[in-house]
Amino acid sequence: MPMSKTNTFAAILLLSAALSPGAARAGLTETSSPTHVFGGAADSDPDQEADRRLFAVFRATQLSLSQVMEIAEKLHNGSRSADIRFETSGSPTYRVRTVKNDRVWENVIDASTGRVADKEIALSLKELDRDDLGNITALRSVRQELADAVRVAERAASGRALSGGLQKEEGHLNFVVLV
Repeated sequence: MPMSKTNTFAAILLLSAALSPGAARAGLTETSSPTHVFGGAADSDPDQEADRRLFAVFRATQLSLSQVMEIAEKLHNGSRSADIRFETSGSPTYRVRTVKNDRVWENVIDASTGRVADKEIALSLKELDRDDLGNITALRSVRQELADAVRVAERAASGRALSGGLQKEEGHLNFVVLV
């Protein structure tokens, strides 16, 4: 079930309080596309029906966001998750970006089996766009992990996280988690 605005606000407040001051803060983004979701409820009935279908598929998945981040991080020992999102184009999967030193990997993980479901994309930091590079660089300066933000948001909202990532806003690094 989509989170109410009150629960969303509570998740943001709790996540902000759990992270050390000045290091990171939480926020939510409201955008969506046919293949993945980073945001909340839609205004029109067709969009609401599409959201209901997406959430039904998500609820039926076997693996949590945290489990999939752990799987992706093990693919490259010592890497950190920077971004993860649930996708429903074809069979349900998670697209996970991990980073270590000057390398970024993007893996598609099957949401039921935990197996790699598509060819890995490997990039150097030099190949990233300015925003992604800024987020990855900022991630290096914080102690918290995306997994920490996901756990706090899930507890605060009493639900399962659908996506999570980094967003830099007004000079602050935000962990953005949709529950």
